[in-house]
Formats: sequence, structure tokens, C-alpha cells
Amino acid sequence: MTTAHFTPEAARPQAGGAPRSRRASRRPRSAGVGPWLAVPLLAVLLAGCGIRSTQVPTDFGPAPSRVPCALSGPDISTQTSHGVPVQVFLLCSAQLVTVDRSVRIPDGTAEAARRVLVAQALLDELAETPSTPEQQAGYTTDVRGGMTVGGPRGQDPEDTLRLSTTPEDLTPAALGQIVCTFSDSAAARDDGTVVLGGPAPAPLRSYECTPEVRASPGTEAPASTAVGDS
Repeated sequence: MTTAHFTPEAARPQAGGAPRSRRASRRPRSAGVGPWLAVPLLAVLLAGCGIRSTQVPTDFGPAPSRVPCALSGPDISTQTSHGVPVQVFLLCSAQLVTVDRSVRIPDGTAEAARRVLVAQALLDELAETPSTPEQQAGYTTDVRGGMTVGGPRGQDPEDTLRLSTTPEDLTPAALGQIVCTFSDSAAARDDGTVVLGGPAPAPLRSYECTPEVRASPGTEAPASTAVGDS
């Protein structure tokens, strides 16, 4: 006699091959693996855009910054390590800005000769190409080399400085550099003005370094007045 075995409906295999009770207890796999699939997917997208993916943070450092008209201390001390400390006006950010220099003047030089020697030394400094740190800070000069300066001729006032180039033939910036540099030195008159002229018998003018010239040397020519008896 054959004994019939009863199989509960819930335990019968279904079309999917697994009991219904076991299938109902499974959780969807997509929720658990989604974050892991996102990483390779992002790499594929980056590669498709021509960007190489990296697992190491990249630090290129801060953006480079340039501070115009700012000089380092070592360069300044080098410029003034020998001779008499002076200041000359260079161009920077479309303005006249002082930088430190030094000049050599023989001891015991008479006042009249000293004025000319100081003026020539300052003129030479203005014509020099700015140092590398000065160029990096934005300094330039409009004064060209080869210019000379001499003292009075004939009936010129004793504080006259005659340039080998007529002041009117200089650019406004170059004339502004010369006038402002001379006015702050022993080459100037007691009131800070500078008497300049070209080779004799060119007329003389008294020049003044004004705030307008220092602020806009390229467009503002130094204020001047005619000097008599020249």
C-alpha cells in the first residue's frame, strides 16, 4: 500500500525554483551595492572626458601673487652697502616711487663741484637697468644712458645744472624722474627746486617736483618757470 506524502502549498517549489517564504525574506541587492558601483562608474565617466582619475588628493599650492612696488630687505641693503645713501625715483605702477641707492662723493669736495658730482651720480643711477628684484616688483626707468650733467656757464645762476640733452627733448616720465630725484638731494636749491637747462646757451627753467608729477609722470610734466639771465 502506497502512502501518499502531503506537501504543504507554501513549501512547493514555484516557477522561480525557490520557496515563496524564502523569496519573500530576501532584500533587494541593488540597495546594498549601489555606492560600490558608483566609484567605477565615475572613473569611466572621467576617463571619457579626458580627465585621469586619482585616488590621491592633489595640492598645487596657493595661487602665485605679485605685490607691485614692494622690494625685499636683502636687495635694499645690498644697494646701500657702500657710499652715501640716496634715493632715486623709478617708475612703478604708472607712478614715481623712491628706491634706495648709494653714491660715492670724494671727501672735501667744494659745494659747487659737489652739486654737479651728486647730480651726475644720480643721473647714472636713474639710467641703470633696475635690478632683478626691482624688475620683478614692477620697477622701470625712462631715463636713457649716456646723459651727462654740468655746472653753470657764463651768467648762469650758481646752482644751475645743464644736461647734455635739452629737458624739453626728454619724455615727461624721464624729466619727472630727474627733477624729483634732484629735488630731494644736494643737487637742488634750498627750496627744493631744480634749475635745469640743455647745453649752453639753451634757456634755463626752475623745475618743481609736485604730487601730480609723482602720481602721473607719464602725462604730467614737472611744473617750471623761466629763469632770467640765462
